[in-house]
Amino acid sequence: MLFDSHVAILLDTAVAMVNALTDGHQGSRPYAAPKGDELPGAIGEVLPGGVAVSMDEALYLAGSTLKVRRVFEAMEAGREDDAAAVVNALVVSTGARPQLDRAPGEPWQVHFHGADDTLAVGWSAGFASALTLAIGSDLGGRLGVCRAAPCDRVYVDSSRNAVRQFCSRSCQSRVKAAAFRARTRPA
Repeated sequence: MLFDSHVAILLDTAVAMVNALTDGHQGSRPYAAPKGDELPGAIGEVLPGGVAVSMDEALYLAGSTLKVRRVFEAMEAGREDDAAAVVNALVVSTGARPQLDRAPGEPWQVHFHGADDTLAVGWSAGFASALTLAIGSDLGGRLGVCRAAPCDRVYVDSSRNAVRQFCSRSCQSRVKAAAFRARTRPA
C-alpha cells in the first residue's frame, strides 16, 4: 500500500473532483465541467456518501479544485517547487490540521480538518494535507496527468512499479491501438 487509507481516500476524491469540475478533454472528447445550478449536485455525487452541498460550499470547493489541478499539472511537468507553493497556500488558506479521530470499534486514525468544520473547508484542507504528504515524500511523482492526447484528466498512480501514464484503461487502450496501427501500416 502506498498511502494510508485516509490519505488514499482524500487523493482519490481530489482526483474525482478535478476530473469532474475542470473543463478540458476526457479521453478524446471535449469535457465541459458543470456550472451554475448543476455544480452543487455534481460535487455531491463525487464526495463519498453523496452529501448535500450548498452553492457557497460548491463554489469554495470548485475554487480549491482548480488549485489542486495546478498541483497535478506542475508535478507532471516536473515543477515540484510550483506544486509545493500551491499546496502550501492551500494549507494556509484552509487552516489544515491533523487530528486523531476514531469511529466506534475502530482504532485511532489521523484525519485532516480545516480551520472550521464546514464541508468545503474540511475537504479542501484534506486535499491540501494529502497532497502535502504525497509531495513531501517520495510519492509526489505518482500524481499525474493523462498522457493520451488530448485527454487531460488527472490520476494517482497506485501501481506497484510506478508506471501508470493514463487516467483510464480506455485512454491506455486508445494509445496502444494507435501505436499498433502506426507500426503495422504499410510504408
